[in-house]
Amino acid sequence: MNPVLKLGMTVTAVFLTAPAKALAYIGPGAGLTAIGTAVAFIAAILLAIVGFIWYPIKRLLAKIKEKRQRVA
Repeated sequence: MNPVLKLGMTVTAVFLTAPAKALAYIGPGAGLTAIGTAVAFIAAILLAIVGFIWYPIKRLLAKIKEKRQRVA
C-alpha cells in the first residue's frame, strides 16, 4: 500500500473518531440524578457481593454451633 495513502487513511480515521466539542448543559437535577444512580448502582453491587459471602458463612457458623450443642 502506498505510504501516502496509508497516512491519509490514518489521519481520516483519527478525525472521524475524535469527539467534537459538546455544547451541552446538565442542570442540577439531572446531575444529582446521575450521581444518585451511580451511588445506588455501586451500593447494589457491594451488597450483592456481601450477600454472596455473608450468608454462606452465616449458615456454616450455624452448623458449627449446632454440632457443638449436640456434642455438649
